Amino acid sequence: MRLLSVGLAVVLVGVVLAATPSAYAQIAAQRLALCAACHGAEGNSQIKGIPSLAAQPKLFLENQLVLIREGMRDIPAMKGSLDGVSDAEITALAKYYADKPLAAVPTDRDAEVFARGGKLAEGMRCGICHLPSYLGREQIPRLAGQREDYLLHSMQQFKNNQAVGRDSNMAASVYGVSDQDLSDISYYLARFTP
Repeated sequence: MRLLSVGLAVVLVGVVLAATPSAYAQIAAQRLALCAACHGAEGNSQIKGIPSLAAQPKLFLENQLVLIREGMRDIPAMKGSLDGVSDAEITALAKYYADKPLAAVPTDRDAEVFARGGKLAEGMRCGICHLPSYLGREQIPRLAGQREDYLLHSMQQFKNNQAVGRDSNMAASVYGVSDQDLSDISYYLARFTP
């Protein structure tokens, strides 16, 4: 009888394990479809104010997803979208988007604004944390090729102490910087080719 119970248990575990990948794939596909609605199918956003997730550092994405899920970073449009999402799913989502290629950066370029933005980014030492390539690392986001409007909005949030749930070092970095300078930096970073 005991041998029959062990055999039945092994069969049941096998059935559960065989069913898990397809069930997980279905959940992941539904989750990806929800993400793609705003962030783009490949993680390159086409919607004003919505960041691109493609080619962001995996750890950065994981951290942000956890902060949003736990309500520590408030994004009204995402309220409830991560409810019940497991840590394993968050890791899978972060890896998925980190592995996606960054879309080509905008080719329209005002040489004067681009140069001014580059000089400001260099003077403010943005490359120390975000790397000279502005590709980011670990928990620090990629800035190169990010949407210009999103970059400007984010830096203004930091400047105005409205970036709740995000790295407070950035608030100090943009303290006293004019909106025009932030605009020029955003212009530069959005068009920077790593």
